[in-house]
Amino acid sequence: MQFKEIIGQQAIKKQLIEEVKRGRIPHAQLFYGPIGTGSFPLALAYAQYINCTQRLNEDSCGVCPSCKKMSKLIHPDLHFIFPIVKNAKQGKKSSDDYLPEWRDLVTKQTYFNFQHWLDVMNAQNSQAMIYAQESDDIIRKLSFKSSEGGYKLVILWLPEKMNVVFANKMLKLLEEPADKTVLLLVSENPENILATILSRTQPRMIPALEDSTIASTLKEQYHILPKESEEIAHLAKGNYIKALESIHLNDEKQRFFELFVSLMRLSYQRKIKEMKAWSEEIVEMGREKQKSFLEYCQHMVRESFIHNLNHAELNYLTGQEKNFTNNFAPFINETNVFDMMYELTEAAKHIEQNVNPRMVFFDFSLKTIVLIKP
Repeated sequence: MQFKEIIGQQAIKKQLIEEVKRGRIPHAQLFYGPIGTGSFPLALAYAQYINCTQRLNEDSCGVCPSCKKMSKLIHPDLHFIFPIVKNAKQGKKSSDDYLPEWRDLVTKQTYFNFQHWLDVMNAQNSQAMIYAQESDDIIRKLSFKSSEGGYKLVILWLPEKMNVVFANKMLKLLEEPADKTVLLLVSENPENILATILSRTQPRMIPALEDSTIASTLKEQYHILPKESEEIAHLAKGNYIKALESIHLNDEKQRFFELFVSLMRLSYQRKIKEMKAWSEEIVEMGREKQKSFLEYCQHMVRESFIHNLNHAELNYLTGQEKNFTNNFAPFINETNVFDMMYELTEAAKHIEQNVNPRMVFFDFSLKTIVLIKP
C-alpha cells in the first residue's frame, strides 16, 4: 500500500517519511487512534516505504519488486500477528494459518474493523485473541537474516488482544530488538495494553479525520453528491469505516435499529412475554455482535437525549433514526439518561465476562420498563 491511497493524515505521513529518509526508524512503534482513522493502512504504507528500493520524495515507488510483494502482502520480510479464533478441526492455531483469509480481507478492504475480521473467521461466540504460540513463531522468524537485505517488519494488529503470556514474551523483543527489525503495533484501545509494553514503544497518535476530508473522498471516489457527502461525513465523526457503511447497504446496522425500536416499544407497552422472545433473538448473535448492539443502544440513547436540546448540529443520526427519535426523544431525559447508560455499560461488561446472554438481555429489557418515562 502507498501513502497516496490513505485519506488525510498528511502530517503523520510527512513525519514517517522524514524519519525514514534520515535513517532514524524507531524499532518499536505504536500506531493508535479511533476506529476508522487509518492507523492500520498507515502502518502498512510505512512498512512498504521502509523497504522500497526506489523511494520517491513523498511515497514508495509502487513498482520495484519489494513494493509489488508488499502490495500483495507476500513479502518474505513482512510478518503479521493478529487476533485469531483457534479451530482444531481446520488445524488453525496461529496467525500464519489464517494468512489466506487475512490477505484477502486486507487487499480488498484496507479500512476494516475487528468485527469485519471476526466475520471472515466465522468466529460466532468464540473470542479472538493473540495466543502465546505467536511469540515463539515470531522470535523464530526474526532470528533469520532479512531475505532481501532490507528491514524485517512485523505488524501486530490489536495488541490489546494479547494474552498475558504472549505480552510478557513480547517484552524481550521490544527490549532487545534484532538488527534492522521494526515492530509496528496498531491499536484501537491502547489503554488495554500492558504498561510495560506501552513504555517500550514510540507512540504515534492518529487523529480522527476531518469532515471535509471524508466528504471530498466520498465525492471523488464514490461520486456522492456534495450535500449528501457532507451529511455522511458529519455522521461518521472522523471514522471513514462508518462513512463507508453509510453508503453501502449495512444489514447489521439496520437490524440493530429494528431491535432497539422493538425493545423500546415493548418496554413501553409492558409486554413481558414478547420481551423474553426479544432477548432470545439477541442470544442468536455472536458475543462481539452483542457488544456492538449494546454500543448502538448507547448511541441511540445519547442522541435521543441530545435531540431534546434542539441543536441539530450536535446530533449524529441517519434519516431513519431521526424519524424515530422525533417521537422517542421525550422518553429519554435528565431523570433516566444516566441510569440507561449505566445499565447498558453493565450489560456490555457482563457479556465481556461471559455471563449468560439470556440473563443479561432479559434483565436489561425488564429494567427498561422502569426507566422509560415520558
